[in-house]
Amino acid sequence: MISETQFQKELDLIIANAIREDVGDGDHSSLACIPKEAKGKAKLLVKEEGIIAGVEFAKQVFAYVDADLTVETLLNDGSHVKYGDVVFYVEGRSQSILKAERLVLNAMQRMSAIATKTKSFVDILEGTGTKILDTRKTTPGIRAFEKWAVKIGGGENHRFALYDMVMLKDNHIDFAGGISTAIEKTQEYLRQNKKNLKIIVEARNLDEVRQILQSDGVYRILLDNFDYEETKKAVALIGGKCLTESSGGINEQTLRKYAECGVDFISSGALTHSVHNMDLSLKAV
Repeated sequence: MISETQFQKELDLIIANAIREDVGDGDHSSLACIPKEAKGKAKLLVKEEGIIAGVEFAKQVFAYVDADLTVETLLNDGSHVKYGDVVFYVEGRSQSILKAERLVLNAMQRMSAIATKTKSFVDILEGTGTKILDTRKTTPGIRAFEKWAVKIGGGENHRFALYDMVMLKDNHIDFAGGISTAIEKTQEYLRQNKKNLKIIVEARNLDEVRQILQSDGVYRILLDNFDYEETKKAVALIGGKCLTESSGGINEQTLRKYAECGVDFISSGALTHSVHNMDLSLKAV
């Protein structure tokens, strides 16, 4: 997994690029009618029930836009919120609040939606010992805060990108000439390049699970599109030799049944690619 320093760099890039994209050579609506030193105060208002996420990200946005803006936090990331709740107040130059407004709302609406969906998955899995993982099926350019939202919702992050973990999927295996060849080549590559990366290998059926188990050094086996019975057999076959992960179209209706098969993790792209933004607004007070 990437370090906290790397993760913060990703967040910094998101903020800088989003402000560049939105503001350009100036917020002319505000510049035209609001004096430069005019002060104001606004509140982040919740208009829908769910899990709030992005409060700490919003603070970073406000600080980037204007270090003199102050934020009074009433509700923290991960809090359950309902219609009418106020999450925070921000106070300072009115022009600065308006400059930051859209990025704060866009980010928090999406982060809160992801955190809310993740929490619903976590609740379904309660008591099973199985953890929910996100995937790389994220919105290009804003992966960092989407994966942050998964953590806020109680989920776990899968690899961040292509560089922090090795995942040998069906195409890698087929292009490499088979499972054992793909694993051997990967392990040699990591040795030669002095990289300490975990290896996950995807299995499409029980025979491929058996093939993977013939190689040492595999961190986790991904059981892709297995049904319940195949999953149970695979878990028994693996027998704790490495971790297990189920994936492939798993939803709220099937989630717990897969967990009850005994897998360690279930990964779901839906946490980030199939959410409806939470309704939030930033209102002057």
